[in-house]
Amino acid sequence: MSVYQSTSTVKIRRRVLSVAASLAAFSAIGINAQTAPRNDAPAITAAVPERLSDSFAEIANKIEPSVVSIDVKGRVPDNLPRGPVAPGQTDDILDFFRRQLPRRPQYSVGSGFIVDRTGYIMTNAHVIEDAAKITVTLESGDEFPATVVGTDEETDLAILKINAGKDLPSVKLGNSEKVRVGEWVLALGSPLGLSKTVTAGIISQTRRETPNASAFQKFIQTDAAINRGNSGGPLVNMDGEVIGINSQIATSNGNYNGIGFALPSTEAANVYEQILRNGKVRRGYLGIGLESVKAEYAKVYGLKDAKGAIVTDVRDTRGPAAAAGMQAGDVIVEFNEKPVENAQDLIAKVSAALPQQSVNLAYLRENADGVERKTAVIRLGERPTPSRSDDDPGQSRTLENSKADPRPFGLTLSALTPALATKYQLEGLKGVLVTEVNPESYIADVKQSNGGEALGEGDLIQRINRIAVSDPKIFADIVGKLKKGDPVVLHVLAFGGSTRSPQLKIVQFTVQ
Repeated sequence: MSVYQSTSTVKIRRRVLSVAASLAAFSAIGINAQTAPRNDAPAITAAVPERLSDSFAEIANKIEPSVVSIDVKGRVPDNLPRGPVAPGQTDDILDFFRRQLPRRPQYSVGSGFIVDRTGYIMTNAHVIEDAAKITVTLESGDEFPATVVGTDEETDLAILKINAGKDLPSVKLGNSEKVRVGEWVLALGSPLGLSKTVTAGIISQTRRETPNASAFQKFIQTDAAINRGNSGGPLVNMDGEVIGINSQIATSNGNYNGIGFALPSTEAANVYEQILRNGKVRRGYLGIGLESVKAEYAKVYGLKDAKGAIVTDVRDTRGPAAAAGMQAGDVIVEFNEKPVENAQDLIAKVSAALPQQSVNLAYLRENADGVERKTAVIRLGERPTPSRSDDDPGQSRTLENSKADPRPFGLTLSALTPALATKYQLEGLKGVLVTEVNPESYIADVKQSNGGEALGEGDLIQRINRIAVSDPKIFADIVGKLKKGDPVVLHVLAFGGSTRSPQLKIVQFTVQ
């Protein structure tokens, strides 16, 4: 059974994206190009494989410098604290094991592309979801912390900004309304963490709807190979223009199954422009539920055509439609003098209009004789986002050092009380206990020589720069006297390896 998923390598959530290159037709193309057409069929000129291969190479060479890898460090999950709970003391055996594990931030990898030489980057919103820190890596290998300019959950898009101190190569957004089924496309990104990966395929379908997609996600379907980590990368046409943003896959195993979906570039361009202008996307809003008029409804109600959007629910009792007196069962047939084809068409028309704009609606209401045509002038509201309250305007935020952390090195410390000593199995020892590491702090990125994290929950710091410490305040005072560039050496006791007793580790880093 296929599952629709997003394509970042984040913790498994929501959607994921995958699709495969289909180049086996090369030999057939070469043969068909030499075959005379039937008398009753138009001649079709197909490019020979060598020429197509050259085109792929030229496009990849042109676009690759603008494609970036996005590394995300997530926030520390709110797991249960560790403690000496025995398996028999809880009804949930998983509870016991969760308590034994330290809380660690989660990591993921996605893709993106530069849309402006000053450093604006487009990617999927799910790529940076729950991020504590975002790092963008350019084709050159240079890394930069990223600022979130804004996100749009309805289209699963996010706009990031990096400051590289120089002009950066950028892509051109093409017109996705002109794409045709059968056209060749390239997908670029970092599938499974493999940066600078290019795959090829064709456009399989346009305006494809998928389960759980929003009303604003009508995808370009492609068979260009897309896997986890491709999320947010560009789908490029043979003119070297971005015509889609890779966003989902249909998969039975979590990876490539030959069916991938990209959000059309025209929708992405609108989101980009609004986020830069407003910090978020503003869409018109009526406050009603809708269903499309089908042939059966048109016959029963004597409608000339099976067109229109049926109001199924006036769900916002204080919304614009309710204020205008609209009722469940009304059929909206015109929006600003333009015919309404179906429910999706009306949603698109309403959302494309600005909030507070006055619009003209024509609708049909049932009466004893059939239906009666009515009109109304409605002042649109603003469509609420799925998870953002009205008091959160979606303004820019910087995840990297967004505000000064009063905690020393971003560490939450505690004196080693008898209860904590028992809980963390540190009886008879002295030092200050690490209860949490801020994932946004630079010390969270310090690694040991074996690649492990330098500090974690339950570690016991005994000395800092040769000074013994057992009081969090004394530790904080010492840290407060350090300057940027000063070296730091911590003596830390931590559990690790196959032993049941804490082992000494030396943590070394420079104050930043």
